[in-house]
Amino acid sequence: MPKKTAFAQSFRVHMMQTEILRPGARIGVAVSGGADSVALLHLLIELRKKLAIVLSVVHFNHKLRGRASEADEKFVARLAAEHSLQFFVAREDISAKAKRERANLEDAARRARYAFFDRLVSEGLLDKIAVAHTADDQAETVLAHILRGTGLTGLGGIHPESGRVFRPLLKIRRADLRAYLRSRRQPWREDATNRDTKRTRARIRLRLLPLLEEKFQPAVVAHLCLLADLAREDDAWLESSAELRLFLNAREDQGAWRISLRDLVTPHPQLDEAKNPDSLWTRHAPQAMSKRLIRLLVKKVKPRSGQLSSVHVDAVLHLAQQPDSGKSLQLPGGVEVRRERGSLSFRPMPQNSSAKSTVAPRPYSHSIELLSGRAEVRLTAQSCALRFTVIDWPPQGRETSLTGALLDRDKLRPPLVVRNWRPGDYLQPLGHQKRHRLSRLLNEVGVSRWEKVSWPVLTSGRKIAWTRGLPVSADFAAGSSTRAAVAISEDSFS
Repeated sequence: MPKKTAFAQSFRVHMMQTEILRPGARIGVAVSGGADSVALLHLLIELRKKLAIVLSVVHFNHKLRGRASEADEKFVARLAAEHSLQFFVAREDISAKAKRERANLEDAARRARYAFFDRLVSEGLLDKIAVAHTADDQAETVLAHILRGTGLTGLGGIHPESGRVFRPLLKIRRADLRAYLRSRRQPWREDATNRDTKRTRARIRLRLLPLLEEKFQPAVVAHLCLLADLAREDDAWLESSAELRLFLNAREDQGAWRISLRDLVTPHPQLDEAKNPDSLWTRHAPQAMSKRLIRLLVKKVKPRSGQLSSVHVDAVLHLAQQPDSGKSLQLPGGVEVRRERGSLSFRPMPQNSSAKSTVAPRPYSHSIELLSGRAEVRLTAQSCALRFTVIDWPPQGRETSLTGALLDRDKLRPPLVVRNWRPGDYLQPLGHQKRHRLSRLLNEVGVSRWEKVSWPVLTSGRKIAWTRGLPVSADFAAGSSTRAAVAISEDSFS
């Protein structure tokens, strides 16, 4: 059977070049009963000795087509038995699942199917799953993404390998696989829904691609597959660059991820924007990188499924450009983005919750003693340590420029307490003629409502003597008559 052997041999060469399979690997072949998956199974059966792999058959019954779905399962089970292969099967009512989750039927089916594949691998039953997507599937996917509206990632289409799933037929046409099956006299099952032109994918397959091949470009499938390959290469490089930038500039804090606005939107530091303000990089690269950083941050914290569109990404960028702190927005998948002082924070939200119901940080209160001349308080919520040091005054008065916060030790009265801001707090900062609500003062310096809840203050005899980011209280400030001062400094920790 020379034709069959030549086809299988060319497939074997492709498999060897990709180095996807190692000798001894336990491979599950996802077989729906359609021509593509049946052909993939036969190709791997023919080559399993040369590839030194162990095969099994995997089938997922979506229960979408009644008796036809049951007939598909029986067909695949017989096929596995004919070749003495282990058969793994799962069944789920996908129509009910989609209604329950208010999800697209096709998306619900795909997620359920791939969850089954993941279980087989995670339970140690299989090493990899082979799926029968073809070059035609790749071309249809790229066209569908273009018609729907897509970026570089969408142009990459179907990936040859994703986790433990691989797709060895992406370079092979559907017609060649059917010819291969006919040469072996191997029947297959036809899914009537594949010819339902009410579905976008079926219209692309049955109308658009044939029209493009006949009237515009006979090699359109090959060209679209090449476009997908090139797009994936560029996308992978850009994604790795974004991941590196995220690693260098973003930090995790109690399940949330934070990045400064400067790091989110600044061009590459090696490029001198001032010397070349009209460069393509200056005008486009920062936003392109910013969008990737946003998608990566959302992916890190997203607690459940949800499609992030370009509209959502643009909304996050718009939030970053707002002058005021304290604003937020919610994204699909249960993600909340907060605009805080000079930064954006991305955090997961509990199921069935809103931004307003987000749990506030716990209140804290730490008493300090200055008998030894030094004291330190570590604030986990603020990721910082406050240090209080008694210094001689005025001989070391110049340290004002170093510390920025100096209190007259003799004016301080016990108890000295470091605590979080509370509603009703008042402060008369040095240089002001009267007291003001601390909440208002913090708003004026850009402290968001979320930061304010855990914002540190120092009280002396229950009066506020100092708070971070503002001048010290006029009642406790060091002055010309001060003999000893208390300097307040701050160090961050991760």
